[in-house]
Amino acid sequence: MFNALKDIWTVFSIEVRRVFGDPTVLLIFFLAPIIYPLLFCAIYHNENVEDMPIAIVDEQPCDVSKRFIHKLDATPELSVAYRCNTLGEAQRLLEDHQVRSIFLFPHDFSTRVAENRTGRIVVFSDMSSFYYYKAALTGGNAVLIDEMHTIELQRYEQAGMTNEEASIQMQPVVMENTTLYNPSGGYGSFFLPILLVLVIHQTLFLGICILAGEAVESRRYLQLIPHHLRRNSVYRLILGRALCYLLLYVPLTIFCFWFVPRWFHLPQLGNLYTLLIFALPLLLAVIFFAMTVANLLVRQKISPMLCFVFLSLVLFMLTGMVWPQQSLPRFWYYFSYIFPSTPAVQGFVKLASMGAPLSEVRHEYLTLWIQAGSYFVLSTLITFAKNYLRQRRNILIHRLRQARNA
Repeated sequence: MFNALKDIWTVFSIEVRRVFGDPTVLLIFFLAPIIYPLLFCAIYHNENVEDMPIAIVDEQPCDVSKRFIHKLDATPELSVAYRCNTLGEAQRLLEDHQVRSIFLFPHDFSTRVAENRTGRIVVFSDMSSFYYYKAALTGGNAVLIDEMHTIELQRYEQAGMTNEEASIQMQPVVMENTTLYNPSGGYGSFFLPILLVLVIHQTLFLGICILAGEAVESRRYLQLIPHHLRRNSVYRLILGRALCYLLLYVPLTIFCFWFVPRWFHLPQLGNLYTLLIFALPLLLAVIFFAMTVANLLVRQKISPMLCFVFLSLVLFMLTGMVWPQQSLPRFWYYFSYIFPSTPAVQGFVKLASMGAPLSEVRHEYLTLWIQAGSYFVLSTLITFAKNYLRQRRNILIHRLRQARNA
């Protein structure tokens, strides 16, 4: 046991020197996990657009359309900036970005409402940002629902009902809508927890692969391994390197998972202790996954960069947050569990944003441990095979040179 710990410490020391001796890895390991969360949280800090300027085109004004426009201007999302006579005038304002949406009341709007038919309102929205569309949709729907109740109430009263009777007839069951886990309904509160996990996953994966690629390029792979660990004690080599990456990333994980959400007031119902317990198999799974991929595929220092760019969007789509996993084709559903980010994102969102206890994410937690164990065994076997083949090749080359010299 003492020799095993000594060997793990030796490998750990070598790997720490490699990390702090490579500026690229330092940038990825320490700067990227800090800059990316702060940058994206700052961009998406204002989760909802308020007082978005809109243009109104009312082709035949009436009491209903005037009341509707007044309510639009009273919503926190919208502000009536222009009242235009024609749709072409409003479109020019939209093209010049003076307004972000157009509400058109057609000439037959008042007639259709008076005849108890469905009135139509046409909405044009600037789609250069999802926030503009969301503001127009949210504000317009709120006014539409309120105005429908007002018109329906008036019709019941015209039929001879009292205000109280009409209210009961119109809404016999009172419904209250409470938004859970994302009170603001903002895109940032939905998107940023996923991003925090992917930042940890991708930067750790990329840094380990770059270190492996640099060793292969410089032909120093065997020199970085103590001679007595090249055969039967390869697992000590893997554990020593993993310990280095794990200790380096624990503070960064605390920063991303705990401090960043609180600084930017993201929904955060979990506690630090539970998040750290969940983060342990996550970090180990990513470390051993990166070692496996690096041993199998990485031959150059630059190649992990291309892999990073390609995989980031794929992992984001496979997390099950953008599109429900149950709706994914079976192939992509099972393929997503190759990557530790899939159970990590699902578990982290439940723990941090929804305040679930660890028992509620047992499936994701066990999946991460299974991934960590599987990739540890796989990376150990691959490292042992590669070291053995390199040694046999070097011995063969040495014998050929001796034979040629003789």
